[in-house]
Amino acid sequence: MRKLVAVIACRNAGSRLYGKPIQNLDIKNNITILDNIVSCIKTLNFIDDICLAVSNEEENLIYKIFAKKNNIKCIFGDEIDVLGRLIQGGEHTDASDIFRITSECPFLYFEEIEQCWNYYIENDLDFSTQDELIDGIGWSITKLKALQYSHKNGDRKHRSEFCHLYIRENMSKFKSKIFKSPNELIRKDLRLTVDYPEDLVICRNIYLNFKKFAPMIPVKEIVKYLDQNPQLIDLVSPYTEEGYSTMF
Repeated sequence: MRKLVAVIACRNAGSRLYGKPIQNLDIKNNITILDNIVSCIKTLNFIDDICLAVSNEEENLIYKIFAKKNNIKCIFGDEIDVLGRLIQGGEHTDASDIFRITSECPFLYFEEIEQCWNYYIENDLDFSTQDELIDGIGWSITKLKALQYSHKNGDRKHRSEFCHLYIRENMSKFKSKIFKSPNELIRKDLRLTVDYPEDLVICRNIYLNFKKFAPMIPVKEIVKYLDQNPQLIDLVSPYTEEGYSTMF
């Protein structure tokens, strides 16, 4: 029996912006980035469980409180070994497969994931994702066994936040599928991840304009909105090239 679990790596430390997952998208209603992520995942009925994989510094104990409040699982592990934390989260929840999105990306391209998951199951894949999506809206699904193999056979760089780097460097060892992304979502001039204060300004603006759809905010509508408001795109233009160069 396959069990797909969303494991979300979380920590507060960050040189550019502190506590990114718990920054508010909606200040008035105290809705954080992580609130929207978890609420969105809970609507996807093919995902069986959610687990926060938290860096074990004391400043991150807030995520244990968050997990209890939202009735989801939580584990603590090594700050640097993010791959190890994903594996811990999978083992803690008896997952067969891990659904990964990052904790500072509030808007998920959710529309095609179930179709991709069904293909993944039918073809007994080890790894699948959609490449070329706008930075911040992507996802991946990986067998827990493939992550464990990567951790065992990779080196330090493979155990970092680049959790699928070993797989991408050794594709012949894994049964994989990179799904095609919609052309309108292949936009290297845009980013929907929160790493800098300017990113947060944009994501708050988007949320307040689309919160009637929350947590399932359609990314294609966000793209149309940004194209109508180029001043928002200009805010993050200094960071787009760097973001895409370090995506994988």
